Amino acid sequence: MTLRFAEAAAPATPLHLVGTEDLARWRETLGTGPRAWLDRTGFTGAQGEVALLPDGDKAFAVVGHGTPQSRSRGRFPLAAAVPKLPEGIYDLVTPLPEAERAENALGWLLARHVFDRYKKISTPGAALKAPAGLDATRIEAIANGEALTRDLINTPANDMGPDELEAAARALAETHGADLTVTRGEDLLAENFPLIHTVGRASPRAPRLIDLRWGDAGPSLTLVGKGVCFDTGGLNLKPGSSMGLMKKDMGGAATVLGLASMIMTLGLLMRLRVLIPAVENSVSGNSFRPQDILASRKGLSVEINNTDAEGRLVLADALAFATEEDPDCLVSMATLTGAARVAVGPDLAPFFTDDEALAAALSGSAARVADPVWRMPFHAPYESMIEPPLADLDNAPKGGMAGAITAALFLRRFAEGARSYTHFDIYGWQPTAAPARPVGGVGQGARALLDALPEILSL
Repeated sequence: MTLRFAEAAAPATPLHLVGTEDLARWRETLGTGPRAWLDRTGFTGAQGEVALLPDGDKAFAVVGHGTPQSRSRGRFPLAAAVPKLPEGIYDLVTPLPEAERAENALGWLLARHVFDRYKKISTPGAALKAPAGLDATRIEAIANGEALTRDLINTPANDMGPDELEAAARALAETHGADLTVTRGEDLLAENFPLIHTVGRASPRAPRLIDLRWGDAGPSLTLVGKGVCFDTGGLNLKPGSSMGLMKKDMGGAATVLGLASMIMTLGLLMRLRVLIPAVENSVSGNSFRPQDILASRKGLSVEINNTDAEGRLVLADALAFATEEDPDCLVSMATLTGAARVAVGPDLAPFFTDDEALAAALSGSAARVADPVWRMPFHAPYESMIEPPLADLDNAPKGGMAGAITAALFLRRFAEGARSYTHFDIYGWQPTAAPARPVGGVGQGARALLDALPEILSL
């Protein structure tokens, strides 16, 4: 479903958002009847708590905003109430700062999104009018871009291989009048994408490089998303416990497509390019092997010390290709390392960049739009860790130390020459349910990037 606000002219039930610290004061503003009714409900103001109160021949709703501490520890507090409210249209009448109104409005829309491709799931029936003073079109574009990301990640690999990922990119391109070209199978070798071909050649589902272009004026932004549609680990086979979520290993591709959807829907003045190396890392007689030394598009040789470190290989060719056009800003997004999860957990999206202005803009935007990111270093002394004796680069340095950093350093070698390069090592999955974020696929970093783009690209 397309996520939309209710029509502005539609009749609506007033909705008040009241925290525990404000409940006593707010209670005193009520008439005798509503106040007595509120008391009988036992309403405490806890986050997501709902009460419907009569007021003569009308009614209004009150939703708990929680404590200041609970709000500081989470996001989208109003969204917790959406599944509990009766079907109807609601109008948030509580005055809030603009950033909070926007966060709660977005959270409401996202709380109405369900992934129901394989099981009938009821969509919450509570709709919201766009709060006054907000750019409703922008919030809707963000919500629908995020919904696209979630749907792509949630779709299992039997229905989301390289073919289907290409189809999703093609559908997005057709919607927005973008151009799409795809290099598949053996053509990857002919067009000098050897690493993408090598990683994907063991699967009967042909590897490919998807190249989407939109816009013919303004600064240039290139997004590169890891599209490993399923990762067995290759010959360094993952144990079953580590393979269970590998349908999400195309989360980087899903996230850049979601961000591209936001950018194109909003009609931002830029030249956008999206590159997705789409492969399946499978096992067969022609799988690439540990200790193989592979050529890359950039000309750097890569020694394979673990076939399960394949994401950086496919990204390497795509990044080298991206730099050949010298974009103003180059961003890669990938579900790349377990080390990043150990470092910052599933909720933070770590990013690496040498661009100080971009880092500051991104961090400010992340706080403003409730899309948390955390800067990590391109630590130059670790460069020697990715330099083996027999090849230019090692795809999986031994020792297990600084795994997220060494992976980022590996990618930076292929982005050399870019004016501004940023790499996101995202998780792409919500492991426990939270307001507006059910268990499953989730976008990370895209909303922060979207908010920072005017400053980054001087739009």
